[in-house]
Amino acid sequence: MNDNIENNKALIRAYATAINTYNWDQLDNYVSGEFVRHSFAAGEPNVRCRGDLIQYLRIQHKIFPKFKDKIIDLIAEENKVAARHSFKGTQLGEMGPYPVSHKDVAFEYLAIYRIEGGMIVEAWVEWDNYTSMKQLGFLDMMKPN
Repeated sequence: MNDNIENNKALIRAYATAINTYNWDQLDNYVSGEFVRHSFAAGEPNVRCRGDLIQYLRIQHKIFPKFKDKIIDLIAEENKVAARHSFKGTQLGEMGPYPVSHKDVAFEYLAIYRIEGGMIVEAWVEWDNYTSMKQLGFLDMMKPN
């Protein structure tokens, strides 16, 4: 197997470990300063650099203080790695207009990471927001598009 592909997969595993241990400083080793994250599941958060990503993760950690993100599958080709993740957490912080629910949420999401020079430079991340909001009891509060 191509060493570069295996290195790219190892990079994504290390990135996930840093997130799971809430070690935001470690992300400097894995994520480019010019990182861009695309996601419409949460209303396209404005993540346009590594600092924005770290801020997004800090907020996620306040909302779900003991969340766990597990990699289920990794598939790599050339400079991209596709991952299927699972996310589990208990909502103990306000989430935008949604109050603390003290409820557990568990869902899977898909991400595609683009890697250049041994760093993650771009990611596309999507999940089933309907199911997560249902688990947290917020369906009645959601505004239709």
